[in-house]
Amino acid sequence: AVVSTQSTGDADKAPQLEAPVAKKNKKKKKKKKPAGEQQEEGISEAANNNEEHPANGAGENTNEAAEGGAVENGNNAEAPAKKKKRKKKNNAAANAANANAKPIQTDPPTISIGELFPDGDFPEGEICQYKDDNLWRFSSQEMKMKDYAFEEALRDARQAAEAHRTVRKYVQSWIKPGLTMTEICEKLEDCSRRMIKENGLEAGLAFPTGCSINHCAAHYTPNPGDKTVLQYDDVCKVDFGTHINGRIIDCAWTVHFNPKFDPLVNAAKAATNMGIKCAGIDARLNEIGEAIQEVMESYEVELDGKNYQVKCIRNLNGHSIEPYKIHAGKTVPIIKGGEAIKMEEGEFYAIETFGSTGKGLVHDDVDCSHYMKNFDIGHVPIRINRAKGLLNTINRQFGTLAFCKRWVERAGETKYLLALKHLCDLGIVNDYPPLVDQKGCYTAQMEHTIVLRPTCKEVISRGDDY
Repeated sequence: AVVSTQSTGDADKAPQLEAPVAKKNKKKKKKKKPAGEQQEEGISEAANNNEEHPANGAGENTNEAAEGGAVENGNNAEAPAKKKKRKKKNNAAANAANANAKPIQTDPPTISIGELFPDGDFPEGEICQYKDDNLWRFSSQEMKMKDYAFEEALRDARQAAEAHRTVRKYVQSWIKPGLTMTEICEKLEDCSRRMIKENGLEAGLAFPTGCSINHCAAHYTPNPGDKTVLQYDDVCKVDFGTHINGRIIDCAWTVHFNPKFDPLVNAAKAATNMGIKCAGIDARLNEIGEAIQEVMESYEVELDGKNYQVKCIRNLNGHSIEPYKIHAGKTVPIIKGGEAIKMEEGEFYAIETFGSTGKGLVHDDVDCSHYMKNFDIGHVPIRINRAKGLLNTINRQFGTLAFCKRWVERAGETKYLLALKHLCDLGIVNDYPPLVDQKGCYTAQMEHTIVLRPTCKEVISRGDDY
């Protein structure tokens, strides 16, 4: 219709107006041929490009499209418009998927556990049903309601436990002979602070990283200037803790490189698992210790052609844990005997065992590195100003959690040794020297934190590694 009207009004423009029609007919013919579909798309795209960006001398073609090819251009413009809409929908869907996607931890770990689980739904530990008289708890609706009321404490502990698992997996990937103990501890602690997202006393490290070697069983961390280097034939106990709002995760494992120490390490691992198995509501602590000893002392280790029975270190124990209090009063022995005290619902425990090729008895060594403010101390007058300033730093940075000299220096304190000794003499701060068996022997440790929930027992620090 447009062509016939223009042909009667202006003969000069008739040849120009016939051209679009011819193009349209050609295009229709090409559409009938499947092999020519790509060529048709190329022609339509070129026509659209000429419409949007006309080159020199292309003005007449643009007018032709406006006058005679309105239908054609309209049809050609619909396809690209639909494609653009589809792209927008796809982009929107992709953005929504990315927004809902869970963050993935980097290697090495840099994303805090809170950011990895923004909904606060942190992974559970190993769930174990109670036995015998307490088996009913697992399906009891009353106990499930009590379990629900316990959820906030569990959430904090699980977050701390997930941070512990992430850090120790990272440490296990690079720890090796030749590193200094200071390098190992500081690298581990830096990662822990990132994972827990350290925030004063609300979130952070629960106690200094223990890295006791060989005959030293516990409470050793390098002091400033310590140049001790980890060796191939060393047996190193890595013991560190994390906390959220005072809910402490106390967990340890033994690092060794020489396979001759496998039986020693396996003895501690099996004994700890036996202690966890026996633990539960109404379980008696002395009976747990007897079961642990039986498993531990069933192992032998051959060193340099001589067999040694693995002994429990009888004056080291597991312990109950309360908020901001690593040793809460109850002890879990690792030998036969002890008090027949029962475990109770809602309690947290560190189940830890120590095996030794020596005497199975530890004593204090020199050069103390671990300190902790007395949890029950009242007001004590302090006359030395430097001691007052150090106590203010301890209260602000550590509260009643354990600390070490490296951390005191990290907090900005200098020339603090006399002030620290004065606080220890007054009983405000307790010192915890390294604990050693006889020289030349080897010791191993394994430890987990458990919680006695109303419905079940949860090994909250359990991981794929141990």
